Amino acid sequence: MTEPLLEQEPAFAADVLGDRLDVARQFTQNLAQYGEELGLIGPLELPRLWTRHVLNSALVAPLLRPGLVGDVGSGAGLPGIVLGIARPDVQFVLIEPMERRVAWLNDQVDRLELSNVTVLRARAEDVNLETPLDQVTARAVSAFRKLLPLTAPLLRDGGELVLMKGANAEAEIAAAQKEMRKYKVTDARVEVLGEGLTEDVTRVILGTVRG
Repeated sequence: MTEPLLEQEPAFAADVLGDRLDVARQFTQNLAQYGEELGLIGPLELPRLWTRHVLNSALVAPLLRPGLVGDVGSGAGLPGIVLGIARPDVQFVLIEPMERRVAWLNDQVDRLELSNVTVLRARAEDVNLETPLDQVTARAVSAFRKLLPLTAPLLRDGGELVLMKGANAEAEIAAAQKEMRKYKVTDARVEVLGEGLTEDVTRVILGTVRG
């Protein structure tokens, strides 16, 4: 059985990543080389690594503002490392409980010279940050209503949720009304990114937390 080949870099990668493309290429290559062995990605992900994972994450970059952004459950660094590459003007803290994944994330921060990224080994519910986050991201972690207790308490008053979701994002908002009231989330809405560039569009639930 032949090994699956790494997806060829899509032409629109340059549009999304600009002058940070070379660093993203290095990260993608690192993930392709070590990701399956370290249990970070599945064996079938190489043929869609760029579109389904790296660029899917990078499309979120324009939604971020200079400040402190947390990524809950960073895992392989999707989206945290990718966003750290794409937005060197933003400070990131990657929150990940598993030691093996934390080691990978720290290794990538060093290799890619991402001075704007730090890694925190912790479960999101146990985190006690000295400085509340301005924004928080998460990708493929949990349903929106289950994500709210893990993410909303980390934000400052007026901070923003930027949560990557699947095709059922609107339904997830509808199912989370009770939790949204509890965690004081307002203006929850879905934004679709990458339309016209890729079939693997990125859906994000945005919402503001009022303290």
